[in-house]
Amino acid sequence: MPVNTASPSAVAADCELTFTRVFDAPRSLVFKVWTDPTHLAQWWGPKHFTNPLCEMDARTGGALRIDMRGPDGSVYPMGGTILEIDEPERLVFEITALNDASGTPQLKTMNTVLFSEENGKTTIVLHAAVVRAINEAKEAVKGMEQGWSQSLERLTALLHHFANGASADGAEDREIATTRVFDAPRELVFKMWTEPEHVSKWFGPSGFRNTIFEMDVRPGGRWRHILHGPDGVDYKNESVYLEVARPERLVYEHLSGPAFVATVTFEDQGGKTKVSMRLLFETAEVRRKTVELFNAIEGQKQTLQRLADQLALMATEKTNA
Repeated sequence: MPVNTASPSAVAADCELTFTRVFDAPRSLVFKVWTDPTHLAQWWGPKHFTNPLCEMDARTGGALRIDMRGPDGSVYPMGGTILEIDEPERLVFEITALNDASGTPQLKTMNTVLFSEENGKTTIVLHAAVVRAINEAKEAVKGMEQGWSQSLERLTALLHHFANGASADGAEDREIATTRVFDAPRELVFKMWTEPEHVSKWFGPSGFRNTIFEMDVRPGGRWRHILHGPDGVDYKNESVYLEVARPERLVYEHLSGPAFVATVTFEDQGGKTKVSMRLLFETAEVRRKTVELFNAIEGQKQTLQRLADQLALMATEKTNA
């Protein structure tokens, strides 16, 4: 579902921007991904940003709250209010951010989005105007055009996923998710995921071996390794870390096929650690093929079992030392 290939309209006049985009998607769907917080969280913000908190009361006077997390783990909270909503034609909302010590926002923008449909395609016109920008907010204003441009690119990608079989009601049909509780402290479990001398001993399904060439665990860092299968087949892997929040969360994008984004969270449970691993594929079809070709669901379970075995072995060795 490509966006219109013409050069995007982005006209800056003082503190105002206007963007025009054409999506190969019905207006009702495009409006939904702007007003449903489940979908909004998937595309809002610049590239490599995530939104651990995204709330939107899609009615006139309703509140908007988003916590954007940057690739370095920094969180940028913002609030706002829905000023006007006329489904599926018009959305007007105010955004506030960068509150000072007294709680007064240093940045306030007014945003109007118009939605029109022709022959099954939807044109949006977004007008973003800065109402207030003082002190450190001036730097944020400089990045506003790039931020909105990258957000709209992410919106294009999300609509493309829907067009290729993903459900607009959720991401379940394009994800593989596994959860397991380990009898080990969170700091240790996180260490097992981020230090190559440990990762090489357990990562991969039963019978696989690992050769790790690079493991630079920081936002933008690369992880390059080869999984050696028990049948002699080698599988080259390359990923880039998008988010590293020690010892709570890892997010990395698997660049070599099949493409997916992996999110691994680590929850302390009184000395034990609950690990939740979620692989999100571009489309439901890519997920299906990955499951069929690589037995990915069972492979993920075996991988976590190997981690549990390695932790148990380490505990035994420590006791016997």
